Amino acid sequence: MIHRSFAKHFIIMLLPGLLWLIFYNLYPMYGVITAFKEFNPGIGILKSPWVGLDNFEYMFELDDSKLIFRNTIVIAFAKMVGNLLVPLVFALMLNEVKNRMLTRTVQTIVYLPHFLSWVIVAGMMLDIFSYSGPVNQLLMGLGFEPKLFFADASMFPALVVGSDIWKEFGFNAIIFFAALTSINPEMYEAAAIDGASQWKRLVKITLPSIMPVAALLATLSLGNILNAGFDQIFNMYNPSVYSTGDIVDTWVYRAGLIDMQYGLASAVGLLKSIVGMCLIAVSYTLAYRFANYRIF
Repeated sequence: MIHRSFAKHFIIMLLPGLLWLIFYNLYPMYGVITAFKEFNPGIGILKSPWVGLDNFEYMFELDDSKLIFRNTIVIAFAKMVGNLLVPLVFALMLNEVKNRMLTRTVQTIVYLPHFLSWVIVAGMMLDIFSYSGPVNQLLMGLGFEPKLFFADASMFPALVVGSDIWKEFGFNAIIFFAALTSINPEMYEAAAIDGASQWKRLVKITLPSIMPVAALLATLSLGNILNAGFDQIFNMYNPSVYSTGDIVDTWVYRAGLIDMQYGLASAVGLLKSIVGMCLIAVSYTLAYRFANYRIF
């Protein structure tokens, strides 16, 4: 009776989450068939004419499709590398600070940007790098000409990647801080007795101890190689930087909701989802093989 009662209450506890999952995640999945139809909102999804793979063929004929996939991969890969290396270096540097109060204060400060929305961060970035903003004021003070940073297609990816790293590196460093605290301090004491310098201890003890964690994070991040950050880029980009800043998600938004090419936008979005699912499967396979990490 106790076990049955527990199971009943457990199911009741899960019911709201299951209903949310069904109605907001599973039920809308039938909409993917618009990728294989010439969707007409006036007659609905089921009555719209079936066109098979025409939307996919047309997608590959467009020059925009090659451009957006290239931009997505470049920006996402740069974010992946930056959000791995910068938190790692930051955690290693802060770990060398002996003042615990200073360490906790710095950690708290660098965590804060993570909790800001991209609307706020994008507004800050646009103001800072505007024509009359502080960056251009500094450049003019040094004798350089002011620049329209967010209208320069060559600079836009760097601004996107840099702002993402600034926003997230403090929060991403939490995992490395946890890995650093798990290192046995007796190893450092033994190395110091043997005459190892602080640099030697870093290279021979600290880095090897946290490399499995870094390898695991790098492997798991492969599944997000096609997620370059819709919220961020949508709030920062403009038509003058489409050549380097337009990604799959922003293009699908414009094609589907603005240009009303519903079938084409669904085809692009579906292709991205399939590739992303395959990459996630590959990343978890690699994580299990090389880092002994598994979910189930």
